[in-house]
Amino acid sequence: MKKLLILTDFSATANHAALYGYRLAIQLKADIILCNAAIVASDIPLAGLASWPLEERDTYLQNSQEEITLLKAHLESGNHTGKYQPTMIFVSDPGSLIHVLDDTLDQTQVDLVVMGTHSGDQVHTFLFDSPCMNMIKTAHKPLLMIPSAAKFSAIKNINFITDSKNCNSDLKFIAQILLLAKQLESGLTVSCLDEGSKETSLEFELRMNNALLKLSNEKHPHINYTMKHSGQIKVLAGLYERDETDILVVINRPDNFFDQLLHERETTTLENQISVPLLVIKG
Repeated sequence: MKKLLILTDFSATANHAALYGYRLAIQLKADIILCNAAIVASDIPLAGLASWPLEERDTYLQNSQEEITLLKAHLESGNHTGKYQPTMIFVSDPGSLIHVLDDTLDQTQVDLVVMGTHSGDQVHTFLFDSPCMNMIKTAHKPLLMIPSAAKFSAIKNINFITDSKNCNSDLKFIAQILLLAKQLESGLTVSCLDEGSKETSLEFELRMNNALLKLSNEKHPHINYTMKHSGQIKVLAGLYERDETDILVVINRPDNFFDQLLHERETTTLENQISVPLLVIKG
C-alpha cells in the first residue's frame, strides 16, 4: 500500500482516526491524502461545490483549509523518531461524503480509505452508524474503520475472519492480505467460522492448512490458523482476542457471516465493544 486517504470532519473522533492513519502510514511508508467533506456525518444529499452559494462556499473552503493545516501540523508534531515522514496533500470540497470521496478516488490512486466512527464503540452503533454503513455498502476500496477505543501500536498481527462456506474463494483475499502483512512486517491469523461444513473438522482443517501452507513461503509472514464456533457470529468482539489482534479483516459479500452480522441487531450490550480497527474489503 502506497497511499492512504484519511477522511476527516475535524471532530475528536476523526482526529483520532487521522492520528491512527498517520502512524499506520509511517509503518507502511505510505503517503496520505487528507479529505474533508462538508457533510461527513449526514445522509443529506448535496450535488457538490456548484450547489453552494459562492459566499458560503468560499467561507467553508477557507475554514477547511485552516483546520486541515492545523491537523497536518498536529500529526507531524508527533513524529520525533526520525522515521519515515509521509507526504500529505489536502482535498476539501462541499458535498456529501460519498460524492467527495468518489471524486477524489476518480482522480487519485488510493489503496486504503481510513475513517473514524461517530457513534461509539458498541458493536451495534459501530456498524450501524450511518456514515459507516453507507461506506461499507458503497466503498470499492478497502475501508479501515477506527473506533475511538483503538490505540495504535506497531501492527504485529492481522486477523482475517472467514467461514467454511467461503474459505476457498477467500484464499485470493488471504493472498492480498499476506502482502499487507509483509509490508507491515506483521503476522497473519486466519480464523474460520464453522458454518456446518460437510467435512469433519479434522478434514477441513487439514485441507485449509495445506492451502495456507502453499500461500505462505519464506518471503511472507507465517500464517496461523484457528477454527471458531459459528455461535460467535452474533458478537463481533468475540471473533478476536484483544491482545492478539491489531487489525480485524472481513470480506463484505452477500450471504457470508459479515453480511449476516450487518443484519444482526442483538449486539447492543455494554460488554460487546470494538477495540481494534476493522478492515472491510469488498468481495
